[in-house]
Amino acid sequence: MRKILLVFDGINFSEGAFEFARRLNEKNQILAAGIFVPQVDLANLWSYAAAGSGAITIPMIEDDEALEIEKNMERFKGLCEKNKIEYRIHKDFYDFALPELKKESRFADLIIIGSEKFYTNTGVNGPNDYIKNALHDAECPVLIVPEKFNFPESNILSYDGSESSVFAIKQFVYLFPELVKNPTLLVYAKNESDDEIPNVEYIEELAARHFPDLSIMKLHFDPKEYFATWIGEKKNGILISGSFGRSSLSRTFKKSFIKEVIKNHKLPIFITHR
Repeated sequence: MRKILLVFDGINFSEGAFEFARRLNEKNQILAAGIFVPQVDLANLWSYAAAGSGAITIPMIEDDEALEIEKNMERFKGLCEKNKIEYRIHKDFYDFALPELKKESRFADLIIIGSEKFYTNTGVNGPNDYIKNALHDAECPVLIVPEKFNFPESNILSYDGSESSVFAIKQFVYLFPELVKNPTLLVYAKNESDDEIPNVEYIEELAARHFPDLSIMKLHFDPKEYFATWIGEKKNGILISGSFGRSSLSRTFKKSFIKEVIKNHKLPIFITHR
């Protein structure tokens, strides 16, 4: 059984995030922990968490928002009970103990975020500071899910030769045994003209042990420019990426083709780093 954190903006309940968790539970039971973050604190969520213990001044939420958060907690509870999902609701985050959220990720297998709902509140059209910081500071893999998606029938492994990309592939295998038998495409995507896939014998040897229906492909275009368009045609897939390193997240994120995939809300994206 996997412990999965579903992180909601308190007033916007992500149907996509819950639906993905529900489908996972159908195949292998999960423990779903619902965490409801007050809207006012989204931009500073992980900076609060990084502050650790000690006195932190946090804005109070409005009564109307508090009522919406309570409604969404009840909705989460009702859906979990209806779908026979074991669940927890972390009410501490409602009154506010966000420094605990980072610690929660340390003791979870996966975080699921419904990306579009968070964009709605910040008034931006692409990955915001919340998403970037969540990817940076989470101590477990993060799954970013659009509101409307097809549950994965294929896997797309984004490989650039880095330690992070290989680690992400292994984490995906451990977390999603129900998906590894799907047709899987390992894609070498990097902003270089090198015709050789780095360590191709090694990565093929590893991936083929876990993905019985495996193909390998090198993209012959600049992934930063065209990857989002290309992957938009993979309607029933899930993208696996390790493209966000801790030490250079901001620079990496600005350059990364993964940013455009998240922005376009095309398909679920599994991201992790070491």
